[in-house]
Amino acid sequence: MSVERRYLAPCSDRHEQGVTPMPFLETRTGTTLFYRDWGTGQPVLFCAAAGMDGTEPRGVMADLVAQGMRAISYDRRGHGRSDDPGLGYDYDTLADDLADVLEHLALHHVTLVGHSMGGCEIVRYLSRYGSDRVDRIVLVAATLPFLLATPDNADGVPQAAADALRDSWHHHQDTWLLDNADAYLGVGLPGCAVTPLARDRVLTSIAATSLQAILECNRAVVETDFRAELRDITVPTLIIHGDADASISLEFGAHRQAALIPNSELIVYDNAPHGVYLTHGERLSTDLLTFLTQPAQALAGTAGPDRK
Repeated sequence: MSVERRYLAPCSDRHEQGVTPMPFLETRTGTTLFYRDWGTGQPVLFCAAAGMDGTEPRGVMADLVAQGMRAISYDRRGHGRSDDPGLGYDYDTLADDLADVLEHLALHHVTLVGHSMGGCEIVRYLSRYGSDRVDRIVLVAATLPFLLATPDNADGVPQAAADALRDSWHHHQDTWLLDNADAYLGVGLPGCAVTPLARDRVLTSIAATSLQAILECNRAVVETDFRAELRDITVPTLIIHGDADASISLEFGAHRQAALIPNSELIVYDNAPHGVYLTHGERLSTDLLTFLTQPAQALAGTAGPDRK
C-alpha cells in the first residue's frame, strides 16, 4: 500500500507557523526524498558526499542553528531514507532533485554547501537554474573540476583505473571500505582523532547506500567535466580543502577550482583529509559562519592567495 505524502500548506508557511511538516517530498520524477529542516532564519542547505546520507554535516548544522540560522540537508536518491529508483544519478537529474528541494521548501537567498560530490550537484544546479534563489555557495573537498584523464587533462584518473575501482566496489565493497577508511579519516594526521563510533557510522552509512547509486554516482563524479561551468559561477564562493585529502588532492581540486571560479576564496586546512566534517567540524562551523555573516559587498573580489 502506498503512502500519500501531502502538506496542508506550503512548507515555508507551515515552518513560519511553527508546524513541523512531514520530512518527505516527491520530485518531478516521482522519487521521494527525505530531508531535515532545522531552525529558522537565514537558510543554508547541505549536499552530502556520494555514499553519505544527509546526517553527514549534522554537527555543523547544529552549530548554525545555535546561531539563529536554518540548516537543511536531504538524502540523495538511493541514499539514506530516500527512494532507491535505480537510475537518475547523472548530474542533470541530481540537480533537478536539488531544484525540487529548494522549490518545495520555498527557499530563497539560500547558501548551498556541498561536500565532495555535493559540490558538483550545486554547480550543475547553477548551470541549469541560475542563481535567483542562491546568494552564495561553499565547496568543501569538492570533486571538481574534472577527474578523468583526457588529452587536455592528462594528470586525471585513467579510465581503466576508474573502471577497476568500480569493479572492486561491485564485488568487494566491504573490504575496500575497511582498507581505505584510514585515509578518508586522516588516521595518524595531527588533529584528526576520530572515535571508533564515528568511524563505524561513516562505514555503515556508505555500506547501507544503494550499490547502484554508489557505482553510478562514481561514474558521474569521474567522467563529468565542470571546467566551463565553474567559469560561469557568479555568486560568491568559498572553497575549503584539506592538504592531506586522499580522494582529490588540493592541487588537482581546490587550486583549480579557485583558478576557474570568479569571486572565490580558498581556505586550506593543514593535515585535513577528505572527511573534514568529522575531523575539522568545529573549524568548518566557524569558517561557514564567518562567510555567511559577511555582507555581500564585502565578498566581492575576494579571490587571492590561499588562506590557512
